Amino acid sequence: MRFKIIPYLLILACICYLSFVQDGKKKIVFFGDSITELGVNKGGYIDLLNNRIANNGQSNQYELLGAGIGGNKIYDLFLRLEKDVLNKNPNVVVIWVGVNDVWHKSMMGTGTDYDKFGLFYDAVVKNIQAKGAKVILVTPAVIGERNDQSNPQDGELNLYANWIRKYAAQNNIALVDCRKLFLDYSIKNNPKQLDKGFLTYDRVHLNDAGNQLVADAIWEVIK
Repeated sequence: MRFKIIPYLLILACICYLSFVQDGKKKIVFFGDSITELGVNKGGYIDLLNNRIANNGQSNQYELLGAGIGGNKIYDLFLRLEKDVLNKNPNVVVIWVGVNDVWHKSMMGTGTDYDKFGLFYDAVVKNIQAKGAKVILVTPAVIGERNDQSNPQDGELNLYANWIRKYAAQNNIALVDCRKLFLDYSIKNNPKQLDKGFLTYDRVHLNDAGNQLVADAIWEVIK
């Protein structure tokens, strides 16, 4: 009789183990604009991260969720934070925003003033941390890929990226500095000062090389 019970005990142990593994997944939400919205598509940086996780045999350790909406600025993230992020009970939130806050000033007459950007950004981060989740910050990358600071929005992008760098350092928050990564890549690969085609296909949104660069950089932080 004792030996007949053993298989059932083994099955029960397996069920308990699988339940533990499932519950132990680290849930990571990627929060941002159209760059993040596109990131979940095939070949996007979030999709590449998922593929890497699967190839590493770590699918039971991570769950990646996209929460990007095209055209979003920092105050849009603030307004939808509860519904699109906090209600998912994440362990980690990757915040990548800032391009539209700068770009839309000249493109649409909207955008976000520098002082208001910091206030909304801090509120988003503090609300996430209050729920017990960790935060990873990402600086806005490019609006044009020239590396000689001749892209029209370079000055403001540098200003906003510098604010995020300083904020991350002051608050001991992990940072992926895409602004620097993209500039360094352009310096090495774009001697003719072309404004697209290296890491983006339209000066802003990522091509295959851009998605791979971002996926590699974020993986170094989340792994």
